[in-house]
Amino acid sequence: MIGMRIAGGLLVAGMTATATACSPAVDRATATVPAAPTATAASQRPSETLSPVLEQPLPNVKGKTFTSAIVDFPPNARAVAHRHGAAFVYAYVLEGTVRSQLAGEPVRTYHQGQNWVEQPGAHHLLTENTSRTKVAKLLVIFISNTGDKLKIEDPPT
Repeated sequence: MIGMRIAGGLLVAGMTATATACSPAVDRATATVPAAPTATAASQRPSETLSPVLEQPLPNVKGKTFTSAIVDFPPNARAVAHRHGAAFVYAYVLEGTVRSQLAGEPVRTYHQGQNWVEQPGAHHLLTENTSRTKVAKLLVIFISNTGDKLKIEDPPT
């Protein structure tokens, strides 16, 4: 029992450190704080927040890393179209309802308890919270090349 409490405490401490280390408050490449949102950005729909929970190299698969993350979608939030590079992605809806579309596939709606996978190189055209009043939350698992970015947003159009 004490061992489980210690392990739980270490997990929480690791999650806090990881979330802090992955915080977008400072651009690590330039060590600058991002500019304040413009009127145009403020009028757009809110975006999602990805909070890594665990990142660990796979011991039996050289060059691959396992990453789990919680993705929070505030009400009416929509992600920018994106890719996950060479990562294999598994998404599970923890809370709410999410609408999703991968290139070449129809738009699909996923409710709490449902899941989907994205093959390496997939182009994620749509990911949005369908509710204007309730949050949506995903557990996302990435199996990626060690060191690769987990999300590459499409350039603005």
